Amino acid sequence: MTIHDGTIRSAIKKYRRRKGLSQDELAHLIGVRRQAVYDMEAERYLPNTAVALRLASVLGCTVERLFVEEVPAELGSIHLLNEAEAAARLSLAQVREKIVGVPLHGVRTMPFKLDASDGFLLADKTIDCQLPRDQLVKTLLVLGCDPALGVLSGLMARAAPGIRAHTVFASSRQALLSVNAGNAHVAGIHYHSFGPSEGNIEAVRSLSPGMDCLLIAFSVQEEGFMVAPGNPLSIRSVEDIANERTRFVNREEGAALRKLLDAQLSQRGMPILEVKGYTEEVYSHSEGAMRVASGSADAALGLRVVAESFGLDFVPLAVTRCDLAIPSDLRDHPGMTVLLDVLQSSGIRKELGSLPGYDPSDTGKMIVG
Repeated sequence: MTIHDGTIRSAIKKYRRRKGLSQDELAHLIGVRRQAVYDMEAERYLPNTAVALRLASVLGCTVERLFVEEVPAELGSIHLLNEAEAAARLSLAQVREKIVGVPLHGVRTMPFKLDASDGFLLADKTIDCQLPRDQLVKTLLVLGCDPALGVLSGLMARAAPGIRAHTVFASSRQALLSVNAGNAHVAGIHYHSFGPSEGNIEAVRSLSPGMDCLLIAFSVQEEGFMVAPGNPLSIRSVEDIANERTRFVNREEGAALRKLLDAQLSQRGMPILEVKGYTEEVYSHSEGAMRVASGSADAALGLRVVAESFGLDFVPLAVTRCDLAIPSDLRDHPGMTVLLDVLQSSGIRKELGSLPGYDPSDTGKMIVG
């Protein structure tokens, strides 16, 4: 045993009482004296690995639940990905030496979903953290607009229960800029190739000059227009949204889908102002789908998987590959090792292959290494 330094809290008494055991009985079962059990419950001593494992086995829980590292109420300063008010609920991750907070509200979060918070933002912009600090170190912050990033997060949790991946909706541009600024670990990007070079490679070079990173294929997906069931306006291409009767909603400036639309309009010599609603912007695939589903728009840019989840029809415009941009210096992050392993697994290919509009053939392929 080692002397307790005051940073570890013992939950042995709670679990012992749940089992209906006395200190004497527990001591006998794990092969120590009753005084040792008393001292561990009083947080005077910490057991060695063998005793800790025997305690967990007898009490029917994990070692991590029996001995919890105490975290200071306030972690200090924080970088917020989006503006937030005091008392805002946050998802938290540590990116290198920086604590990054993602507010769990607003149009950029997935609708109809509430996550348990990791901490609360105080009035002085410090954090009331609800987690052990080491759990933040084991958390990956993954930004992107591919809904299947949530599948990746789930498979990582199965593969390594101690690892977390927060997947946060962001445009390809926002994701890449955030990673380049050191405010996230991974950027999911799906820029289109309009010339001889790869769109995603060009985006990294232009938006993150000097950043040494891995670029790994994640998914291939169909993009296009999400339209009302039955496609009542018979929308088939970009020409069909450039009229007075079609109410269109666009993605924000810098979004990869908006760049695709601009390119197709330019190829046809069509001024953007011919599109009614070109300046009407939404910030996610889901927000656009909700506009169409509610009848306040006739067409919105998005993915086939999102259209089908809202019961909408879909008009394909392009197939694009979503790559994961990972700074090379973060490759040894404990969560990154799990992410890279999952990308090479049959499980992720099976999951992606089951989604409408997805092709997992390139998943895990190294684009830039």
